[in-house]
Amino acid sequence: MSDDKLVIVRYRAATRINHWIVAISFVLLSLSGLSLFHPALFWLSNLFGGGPWTRILHPFIGVFMVLVFSLLAIKVWKDNHLQARDRQWLWQIRDVVNNREENLPEVGRYNAGQKLLFYTIVVCLICLLLSGIVIWRAYFSLYFSIEVIRVAALLHAFSGFVLICAIIVHIYAAVWVKGSIRAMTRGTVTPGWAWKHHRAWFREIIKDAQQK
Repeated sequence: MSDDKLVIVRYRAATRINHWIVAISFVLLSLSGLSLFHPALFWLSNLFGGGPWTRILHPFIGVFMVLVFSLLAIKVWKDNHLQARDRQWLWQIRDVVNNREENLPEVGRYNAGQKLLFYTIVVCLICLLLSGIVIWRAYFSLYFSIEVIRVAALLHAFSGFVLICAIIVHIYAAVWVKGSIRAMTRGTVTPGWAWKHHRAWFREIIKDAQQK
């Protein structure tokens, strides 16, 4: 916490850079994946130099994103453990959507919605990676039967759809909660923001600062 600027550090530079690399990779994957998903969207492949280059680049970008996200996931895994207060938070979802945060249990570094989003992303990326390996024609698909490849293709498409929806929710929530975007661009939040949205985490920050 910085008293002279009255801000609290929420994300260090390394975490923010990691996040934005994942975000850019996700955009590239979504555009290239959609271009390969349906002929009506094939025009998106022009962004990657055409169909052949899109098919070449898409899986490599995917592997890169999984690796980079894994570094981020390891860093925030402990903070995303579900607790009893998270279940209560979900039970009071009406208070959440109506901004009645004074009625909610105190939230740690991440609220229950953010934690569920995190696990959704983890599961989707695992499914995308495994199914992607099966349908990766240049290297691995020859080792699998056509039936397995078809199932993998369906799983890949479904997981991609769920992931895109999850990220849309993530972006919407970041815009909806004023001050959240600043946390991932500048790395800091105001004490008022921390107290209102993540009170238990704010108390931990204050306690740690007092012990130093």
